[in-house]
Amino acid sequence: MPNVKSLAADERFEAFRHAYRAAIKEVRTKIEILSEDFAVRHDYNPIHHMERRLKTASGIEEKLVRYGEEVSLESAQEHIMDIAGIRVVCNFIDDVYRIADMLMSQEDIKLITKKDYIENPKPNGYRSLHLVISVPVYLMNGCQHVPVEVQIRTVAMDFWASLEHQLRYKKGKDLPERIDMELKFCADDSTQLDKRMQLLFDELNTNS
Repeated sequence: MPNVKSLAADERFEAFRHAYRAAIKEVRTKIEILSEDFAVRHDYNPIHHMERRLKTASGIEEKLVRYGEEVSLESAQEHIMDIAGIRVVCNFIDDVYRIADMLMSQEDIKLITKKDYIENPKPNGYRSLHLVISVPVYLMNGCQHVPVEVQIRTVAMDFWASLEHQLRYKKGKDLPERIDMELKFCADDSTQLDKRMQLLFDELNTNS
């Protein structure tokens, strides 16, 4: 059983968290600049909106305990790759991969892991592209390479994921089998809607 103690009580915690907060700003700024540049060149903005998330001390502690790891800042830095997170919600499926490619083309960004839940959805129907990237953050004590999880998905994928999460955590993680199946059907329906909207968008752009 790992040693459990409060990370917030560690006098280094705020400085530790600040590095991840700065990494979120770095990645968000990069994505905003890329999106604006794309809009200038193509008269179209591929991003609908963005959200950011920074795990709390209790959230980090819970994950370390679940992983069976020591609860410490050093352990968190080594084992948890989603302390800092950005969700990029795009208009169309092609935009998801376009944003990912533009982001990964930057020389100072390094890819740690990539999980494509669009091509390979989770069993419950969840779809999203997950990238864990390392970004350099320049602070007073020098440069740190900080991991940030970037989730990129369409409006339809985000709609489904948000409501599925609300339903699942309202009643607990274990839902009746019929509800699980219905949620999966809804995910499949939203995927078909995404594909139809992409076809309409492509047709309009081809004819314009």
